[in-house]
Amino acid sequence: MTAILESHLVAQYLHEHPDFFEEHAALLGEIKLSSPLTGRAVSLQERQMEVMRDKYKALELRMSELMRLAAENEAIANKFHRWTQTLLQADDVAALPRAVADGIKTSFDVPQVTLRLWNTAPDYAGAWFVDGVSDDARLFGAGLAAPYCGANNDFEAVRWLDDAAAVRSTVIIPLRRPGSKGGAFGLLILGSPDTERFTALMATDFLVHIGETASTALAPLLA
Repeated sequence: MTAILESHLVAQYLHEHPDFFEEHAALLGEIKLSSPLTGRAVSLQERQMEVMRDKYKALELRMSELMRLAAENEAIANKFHRWTQTLLQADDVAALPRAVADGIKTSFDVPQVTLRLWNTAPDYAGAWFVDGVSDDARLFGAGLAAPYCGANNDFEAVRWLDDAAAVRSTVIIPLRRPGSKGGAFGLLILGSPDTERFTALMATDFLVHIGETASTALAPLLA
């Protein structure tokens, strides 16, 4: 009686004898496998070519994705560079809040941008960037450990924008003294009428960098 070999034993034998098909090359054309692409029976060689084509296609897609991400990162870096140039060109300290907000609006194509600061020096008591900040807004800013990115849930900070009623998605970035992990001294607000412009699924690393740069630029206005 002929013993039936189990499949794992056959696989183990072929693994231990990689020269098997060199010694029995004719088998490569005789062994038939079902192709998942066409459904018909194909030779082992044809099936191997299909597998290699699938791997090559997957590598092409991966390379294309990496190139797309690299292009996006380069574009973001260029926008960030333009924005920081705008901050460096500000005439004086009092002009920095407008440079921060308008620079983001222009460099990153954001429809609406504004900011508010508190605990500023007395010289800026009547400035637009300290107007209308409630205690609740300060508490909200202090409680933001990271930028908020998502739907506009009728935030007080969003109402500081010129056309708050049109905002459907927003970014709210806490501003803190450079190197400080304490309470915020302000909020930077970005708004868009597009519900998909800012979503909770977005990565916030770049927004953190914006917040840190803006905080550094605006720190001289504090008391």
